[in-house]
Amino acid sequence: MIPYSSFLFFIILGILLLPTMILGIMGKRLRYYNVFVTIVVLAIIFSGGDEGFFSLVVFTILQVVLVKGYISYRQTKNSSLVFYIISFLSILPLILSKLLPILAVDNWASFLGISYLTFRAVQIIIETRDGLIKEQLSVFQLVNFMLFYPTISSGPIDRFRRFQKDEEKRWTPEEYKELLYKGINKIFLGFLYKFIIGYSINTYFIMNLDSIATSQFTNHLLYMYSYSLYLFFDFAGYTAFAVGVSYIMGIRSPENFNMPFISRNIKDFWNRWHMSLSFWFRDYVFMRFVLLMKKKKWIQNKMLVSNLGYILLFLLMGVWHGLAIQYIMYGAYHALMMAGFNFFESWNKKHKRWPTGRAMTVVSIVITFHVVCFGFYLFSGRPFQ
Repeated sequence: MIPYSSFLFFIILGILLLPTMILGIMGKRLRYYNVFVTIVVLAIIFSGGDEGFFSLVVFTILQVVLVKGYISYRQTKNSSLVFYIISFLSILPLILSKLLPILAVDNWASFLGISYLTFRAVQIIIETRDGLIKEQLSVFQLVNFMLFYPTISSGPIDRFRRFQKDEEKRWTPEEYKELLYKGINKIFLGFLYKFIIGYSINTYFIMNLDSIATSQFTNHLLYMYSYSLYLFFDFAGYTAFAVGVSYIMGIRSPENFNMPFISRNIKDFWNRWHMSLSFWFRDYVFMRFVLLMKKKKWIQNKMLVSNLGYILLFLLMGVWHGLAIQYIMYGAYHALMMAGFNFFESWNKKHKRWPTGRAMTVVSIVITFHVVCFGFYLFSGRPFQ
């Protein structure tokens, strides 16, 4: 059963979370009952009878061994080679899950949520290397973080230290009531976004474009805008469900969207769209690439370094979505947009040719909206059909 895809899932979840709400309102600890709910929900999600559950178990064991092994190693030594080997082994199952379908091989490495579980494991390894995580973590802590079911399939991507702080906290009745109120509000918002607005755009507009559009150009143009809106409401609706359920369980999972369609430029957009993913790539890919170039002094030009970082970041993000042409082109397009804006921003700081003010802010938002929608048009694969 796919999370948040049917009303039956919400009915089951509501029954399972009722004791959580009662415990929270009474000021009791939520940890152990939440573990029980996680086990039950994961059993429901992976109850299809295929190898997905087996792959999940093997993957989780591998990641726990790698993380615990590296933490133990890092307490006495600090070899970059070991760090890169451990990181590669952690990412290897995700790489295989992307490559096996291309090679026409049975994709035994893939299962629901493998990308987000990989992000969580690699993040712990990187923060251990940085000295932010110093003490050995228990198997319970690692598994509980990695398999936190509300966000397992499509995020948001939480950070271990932030998650652990909430997980260990004993909420007062007043604090939990506020969390519960916010969580229920987010779930209702998710229903509005995903099952009403998103569903309506897809069912009553996108699926009827052939009868609405008068030409191929109009068809593609209307599809570009309607698909962009559908993608937002569908994904933002899912995120609202995931965050809302997390809140009910006493975990304040990060937000994923912040009104992305009013972004003033492409950088602003990526600070508003799928924020937990873009921040993850920013912190663990872009910044590390820039710092490496600065440390090794391989490239002296700061503009070139940052643009190469953007190219690396967005090509990886595109490939992460899949190895199909539309995802690679989507990543390349945003790499080009970010590098182009980087040049423009630097040039404008010197020459101040782009005027400021409310009117130009509106113009900037309109331009960015069209740039973003064309990116989603590429992402949809429609131009390559």
